[in-house]
Amino acid sequence: MENDKMQIGEAAKMAGVHIRTLHYYERRGLLAPARTSSNYRVYTEDAVRRVRFIKRAQELGFTLDEIGELLELRIDARARCCDVRVRTEAKVADIRGKIRTLHSMRRSLEHLIAGCSGNGPVSDCPILESLDRDGIRR
Repeated sequence: MENDKMQIGEAAKMAGVHIRTLHYYERRGLLAPARTSSNYRVYTEDAVRRVRFIKRAQELGFTLDEIGELLELRIDARARCCDVRVRTEAKVADIRGKIRTLHSMRRSLEHLIAGCSGNGPVSDCPILESLDRDGIRR
């Protein structure tokens, strides 16, 4: 095999992922390895960089669909940096919304905990009774 081409195991190791991850990315259209004449997948260092890009974007909260859009922007000669910025701003807004939801959930749970002494039978547990009722106070 040529120096710049590697088999799937080596590519997965270099990218820090499992072989299954490379297969999954390929099925999702995020990765398109070349094939040998005997139909084996071969990867380049660019493919490894692409996988690392995907993993880093996932760590930042981007979905695979959103990552696909970012990857498409990279190869679109008409795309501008502002196109990436808009998508990143949308991700930040999404994360802020999730944080607000998590804070609200935490307050609701803390309210439930405050109303429960932890004593008595589970059949009289105020937390379970509150969960049975509609509308938990937030």
